[in-house]
Amino acid sequence: MKTLIRVINSLIVFLAANLYSLIPAFRYHNLGYAVAFLGSAFLMINVFPSFFGKRYQTFWLRMCNSGSELLSIFLISSTISAIYLTYLAFYLIPAALTVKWFISLFIALIVELIVFWNGIIRVYATSKQLYIKWRVIGFLVGWIPLVNLFVLIKIIKITRYEARFESEKIIKNKAREKDTICQTQYPLLMVHGVFFRDFKYLNYWGRIPKELTANGAKVFYGNQQSAASAEDCGRELAERIRQICLETGAEKVNIIAHSKGGLDSRFAISRFGAANAVASLTTVNTPHHGCLFADYLLSKLPKRVSHAISKRYNNTLVKLGDQNPDFLAAVEDLTAAACKQFNETVKDVPGVFYQSIGSKLNKSWGGRLPMTLSYPLVHHFDGPNDGLVSTDSFVWGESRPILTAKGRRGISHGDMIDLFRENIPEFDVREFYVDLVHDLKKRGF
Repeated sequence: MKTLIRVINSLIVFLAANLYSLIPAFRYHNLGYAVAFLGSAFLMINVFPSFFGKRYQTFWLRMCNSGSELLSIFLISSTISAIYLTYLAFYLIPAALTVKWFISLFIALIVELIVFWNGIIRVYATSKQLYIKWRVIGFLVGWIPLVNLFVLIKIIKITRYEARFESEKIIKNKAREKDTICQTQYPLLMVHGVFFRDFKYLNYWGRIPKELTANGAKVFYGNQQSAASAEDCGRELAERIRQICLETGAEKVNIIAHSKGGLDSRFAISRFGAANAVASLTTVNTPHHGCLFADYLLSKLPKRVSHAISKRYNNTLVKLGDQNPDFLAAVEDLTAAACKQFNETVKDVPGVFYQSIGSKLNKSWGGRLPMTLSYPLVHHFDGPNDGLVSTDSFVWGESRPILTAKGRRGISHGDMIDLFRENIPEFDVREFYVDLVHDLKKRGF
């Protein structure tokens, strides 16, 4: 039905665009009716291009969908117009390039461009999945024949999928709102990884916390330093756990920790007295067994260079909220040698449920920067990886199967925290965390 309406709308735009050359096809006493009908229909199409707009749950999604619909209409109608005008030039007009043909071409261009710009402005203004990349590409190649068609089709595909996908998520959350499937016995403590903050300037966990909260979860953040040793961060986390328990009246928390945050959390549990206040620890893409490529880099990099990099990072991290950042200490704790010693001395505590989750990229060009740059290096030293950490290094406690997506894409270190806010086919990161927390609830945590 949607396809049929799209085709009908495209034919109306085609007729409106080429009415000047089609005038002989109308009897003159019917011409006024034709102009009035096509003019009104053309206006309605540009205002309300889809009869199915109410299915989309927010104004922005409706605008995104309608923009995608207008671009589809433009693609179909402009293709028909191009074929028609070519036919008109070579077969219907004795002198191929007449004034009438040029006037027809000019009017057709104006009408088609109205539809195009109406659509492109809507999707550029509302889509979150186009990012800067496709907006810039669309701007740069918009006047290159054939290439612009490929880019236009890509933009239509991205925005149409986005509108449908996001609306389905909203509908799904509304349907299960009363079930509060993420309302665990104990609140969630989400612990960030190295070189990022989760509460100031940067949104480390993307759209995940909002999704969990919509399904009943109580979410808190680690707030530990972004670059410091696992021991120092563990000490901060232990204090943070005590604060949350005091604030909420809960006896314990469930920790979900990403990357180095998993090591920080293990330190807090085992060394700084937080064990009695932690029900579960779920580590996500944590290098429990370190990264051999980190050992290599630290051994090959001249001391003066590493200290210069460390100083620059530390100065930047102070501005982002760290009180006493230590770039080198954070990196050294991620080496295979340091993690081996860590695992020998920092033991799991009975009574705390430990589980680990990991993912991997399938090809070096399958993800996004900077993971695509680091993937080959990590693969050389550590084998299959997520762009930063090998799949072998993730395993700790009860281990789940390694996550990936079909084709070249895979799932990167950043994808696991919704770093790029990307809707990856076959992997809904928000729903993954909803299922993860729901499982914690079923386990009684």
